[in-house]
Amino acid sequence: MSSVKRFIAGVVCPRCAAMDRIRAWEQNGVRYRECVHCDFFEQLPIDETSAEELTTRVNAVRDEQKHQDEVVPVRILDPGKPPS
Repeated sequence: MSSVKRFIAGVVCPRCAAMDRIRAWEQNGVRYRECVHCDFFEQLPIDETSAEELTTRVNAVRDEQKHQDEVVPVRILDPGKPPS
């Protein structure tokens, strides 16, 4: 049983760093990925228990924002009262 090869939007090739050049498909219980820009090719057994999210420009930005969105408490002073 084979499936259609589909391009994965936003994925960066681990070899050549070209964006939107990776296509993926599944065949006989094996997941395949390849880059149409370079000769990168990868086979991964399909294991639903440890499915890893592919890095895309969307989730890469989300991971960076997690570190930037730290909460810092602010102390508001009443300008009418002299500091004690």
